[in-house]
Amino acid sequence: MDNGVQPLDPVAIQLGNISVKWYGVIIASAVVIALLLALSEANKRKMDKEIIVDLLIWAIPISIISARIYYVIFEWDFYKNNLGEIVKIWHGGIAIYGALIGAVLTAVIFSRIKKISFWQLADVIAPSLIIAQAIGRWGNFMNQEAHGAETTRTFLENLHLPEFIINQMYIDGAYYQPTFLYESLWNVIGFIILLVIRRTKIRRGELFLSYVIWYSFGRFFIEGMRTDSLMWGDFRVSQVLSVLLIILSIGIIVYRRLKMNPPYYMEDKYGKVAKEIKS
Repeated sequence: MDNGVQPLDPVAIQLGNISVKWYGVIIASAVVIALLLALSEANKRKMDKEIIVDLLIWAIPISIISARIYYVIFEWDFYKNNLGEIVKIWHGGIAIYGALIGAVLTAVIFSRIKKISFWQLADVIAPSLIIAQAIGRWGNFMNQEAHGAETTRTFLENLHLPEFIINQMYIDGAYYQPTFLYESLWNVIGFIILLVIRRTKIRRGELFLSYVIWYSFGRFFIEGMRTDSLMWGDFRVSQVLSVLLIILSIGIIVYRRLKMNPPYYMEDKYGKVAKEIKS
């Protein structure tokens, strides 16, 4: 490449004609880590761990499909003339909000079938979701995608970024904002916050809703920096959805507190508050 800057090899393993890319390795790692965390949290909440595994089996393929459908809907001007490309997901084109919508709908239906509380299930998996997103963004980094607007090397150096990140942000003769990194760090901070507030007297469902609010708030601003946003007229779809999700989540929290008096997140089935809750 120009200036002698070389990108990282996106291929992790080459087996003959089969290429295993870092994107897939990173996403798979994120799923495994998320599963282990969810199983640990389920155990603390005295939830059957098989429920988490069963949910994951259904949620992963459905989330991939919904992520693709979401992307295709907002890129329909291209796909309506290239219908064969719709199923070629390996050519790229999935959206994380689409995946989250699919995952939530799956969890709602799954919880009804299993006759368990959706809110309890959502709370258990919330920290896993946000840390998986933090890890998954590094797959975008390896693919040199989901970046922001053009910038300078000096700007990136002033952020005190490692050399390998700066070099990876050199794409087609220009440097770009590492929005993948901004979102990854935002999600790591969110993960830590969720771990802290889950030990306080929050109500059931509020851990998950806090995750939605935190992620959506950060995504709104980070999306404004990106150059590959899905558009709805003159609006960035992810920004519109972020605002709606924040308003909806806050509304649900207020409504449930005023009208439903939900149990505490760490309250067991006998109505006793778990010892972990801080006084």
